Formats: sequence, structure tokens, C-alpha cells
Amino acid sequence: MAEKEKLTIAVLSGDLERALAAFMLATTGAAMGMEVSMFFTFWGLNIIKRNEGGIKSKGLMRKMLNLMNRGGSKRLKLSRFNMLGLGTWMMKRLMKDVNMPSIDEFITMAHQMGVKLIACTTTCGVMGLRPEKDTFRSEVDSLTGAAYFLGEARQSKVTLFI
Repeated sequence: MAEKEKLTIAVLSGDLERALAAFMLATTGAAMGMEVSMFFTFWGLNIIKRNEGGIKSKGLMRKMLNLMNRGGSKRLKLSRFNMLGLGTWMMKRLMKDVNMPSIDEFITMAHQMGVKLIACTTTCGVMGLRPEKDTFRSEVDSLTGAAYFLGEARQSKVTLFI
């Protein structure tokens, strides 16, 4: 039996439209029978952070960064035309009108389709996050470093950086 083609996506951005693009490609790849991994790093970690409650950090600078960057999929904003939240609200409304899944729905769908959701431990500390499972949503499969991503990317037919 032939080995499945692999798709590896590094998700660097925490912007709503880039997160949507990453999950659209990931779920489409999974639907096409590809083995898909999504590696969340830097601002992309906000997409998979828990939505509820605060996340404890050590050190004043990390606490301040975590306070200013509360994250979670419900807080994602558009990179352009945010207009104090009006643009983001309009985008979410348009998505609903055309039956496009929300980020939360995409995360659940991707997980159910076997897409591996991976948090980068290397950048957790810089972003004021504890590299622990309870920092992230339950759908996150593992917490690994940059070397894991490079190993996956090396074996992938398609590698994207979003």
C-alpha cells in the first residue's frame, strides 16, 4: 500500500483570515486523504489557546504579555479592516450567512478528521505561555519543538507557512 501524502502547515499568524485559510487547507487535505499536521507557533498559538479563564505565567514580562495577548479562537481579529472590531464582526456574520464554519468549528472538524494539532514549546515561553497541555484546547494532540516541525516538513509533499 502506498504511503499517504503529507501536508504540513506552520501557523505563525493569529489573524482570523489566516487561521481560516490554514484550517480550510488542512481540512481539505484531510478530506483528500492526506496526512495533515498543523504546527502552531508565536501568534498562531492564540488560535489553540483555551478560550476560557486566564493562563498563569511566571515573570512580570510574561504576565504582561499574556494579559495584553489574551488570545483564544474567539478573540481573533482581521489583520486588515478590523475597524475597532466592526470588520471582524462583519466577516463572522458573512461566514455565518454562507454556512462557513467558525474557527471553533474548524478546530473540532480538523481534529475529528485526524489533523494533528501541535503547539510549539520553543515559542511558548516567549509568548508568556506555559508549555503544558492545560494551556491549550483539548483538541491539541501534542506539544513539541521546532525540530519536530522540520522532521514533518522534510517528509511532506506540501509544506505551508501561514
